[in-house]
Amino acid sequence: MNGQPLTDQAPADTAPLRLGTRRSALAMAQSGMVAREVTRLTGRPVELVEITTYGDTSREALAQIGGTGVFVSALRDALLEGRIDFAVHSLKDLPTAEPAGLVLAAVPEREDVRDALVACEGLTLEELAEKLAGAGRAARIGTGSPRRMAQLNAWARARGAQIETVAIRGNVDTRIGFVASGELDAVVLATAGLNRLGRAAEVTEHLDPELMIPAPGQGALAIECTTADPALAAALAALDHAPTRVAVAAERALLAALEAGCSAPVAGLATWGHQHELRLEGVVGTADGATLLKMSANGPIVLDETAEQQAAALGHALAARLLDAGAAALMGERAR
Repeated sequence: MNGQPLTDQAPADTAPLRLGTRRSALAMAQSGMVAREVTRLTGRPVELVEITTYGDTSREALAQIGGTGVFVSALRDALLEGRIDFAVHSLKDLPTAEPAGLVLAAVPEREDVRDALVACEGLTLEELAEKLAGAGRAARIGTGSPRRMAQLNAWARARGAQIETVAIRGNVDTRIGFVASGELDAVVLATAGLNRLGRAAEVTEHLDPELMIPAPGQGALAIECTTADPALAAALAALDHAPTRVAVAAERALLAALEAGCSAPVAGLATWGHQHELRLEGVVGTADGATLLKMSANGPIVLDETAEQQAAALGHALAARLLDAGAAALMGERAR
């Protein structure tokens, strides 16, 4: 013995980083992607720590249990309690209010933002509706999202098509299984998730944003850590993609100003044009598609340290116009 203290801990700069993730196949795939990038950047191994969230265990509809935040709070608790070093979320699941003690360290470059139809016999939405109309019945399309229901039903009303939107829960396998079993004729899922799971070949149609604007933040990931570890936050910031971060800031500001969550049929998509101009589209409607408010706003964004504030101002301005046009009544009781 040389009198030195014994320890079984690795040196701080080589100890594995603990990445908190939900247990679903999609969450694990997303977190695995980030883990590999963090190891590449820092040279440190990353271990995945699986955490079960309320949204994973509840069988209630997302709209009933609050939607936004139900997949996030357990991960945030683990961060604040020091059980994990950082967490990866689907950004669309992240509440718009950032809690004390946590920082959104990085928003990597966004995946495909579109929604995807997975339908029987490889049919598109229009083909599906036409075929089943010929059979004397409505096409049964599953989704857990009031936003998707509103836009699908509005599409059907505009074309005189017959569809029935069916509320469903479950992971990707479960949802696609409803189609394979014949219980449903189609389901709508996020293209990004199917791509990350290597299941892009099962998509029968990508739904153009002209038909269906996605959820705010759809296709993007959020990497979160505590403010108590500025060195880690700085390292993770290397994964940040400024154009994506600014675009989702506009979408999330729209959502926040409408005081809406997953329980309200609200959509938002910000896209970049020429000369650093950001175009933000917003949709608020009723789940039956009878009324759909769709507006847009454009604004130049200077990509400096104020870019997110500029984007948020665009989101707030569009929300104000939607509210002036009656959006609050369409959403019913706004989620708070």
